[in-house]
Amino acid sequence: MPGERSNFEIVTNKKARFEYEIIETIEAGIVLKGTEVKSMRLRKVSINEAFARIKRNEVYLVGMNIALYEMGNRFNHEPDRERKLLLHRQEIKRLTGKLKEKGYTLVPLKVYFHNGKVKVLLGLGKGKAKYDKRRAIQKRDADRELQRTMKYR
Repeated sequence: MPGERSNFEIVTNKKARFEYEIIETIEAGIVLKGTEVKSMRLRKVSINEAFARIKRNEVYLVGMNIALYEMGNRFNHEPDRERKLLLHRQEIKRLTGKLKEKGYTLVPLKVYFHNGKVKVLLGLGKGKAKYDKRRAIQKRDADRELQRTMKYR
């Protein structure tokens, strides 16, 4: 469509980088129904509780909530269904090996449009300990205070 932005962000998972130490990121396509895409264009999506799992050599996104499309009538989608992610077979095999290691998980970092297609940026991460989270908060507060003092000089 003319005037449509080809690449724009729909939603980000701000807590993911706080809760997990992200080791690598992978871009994946996602299988959606028509009303789901229309709801995504309206940014009615939540990925805060979502994660990815591998079943039968396929990757699925679980816990992603896409609100019902208001004008979707009887053709509307199920908001909390599992959605299949599109990855190459070699990527899935590599991820399977990494996920078998203790403590690793696949977390969606952001969902965005890329050339008219919806993409998900997945992060392979390891959960942070409580003291690591506290250290991150202290560092963020110190950086903010430093920026504040530099601004007034």
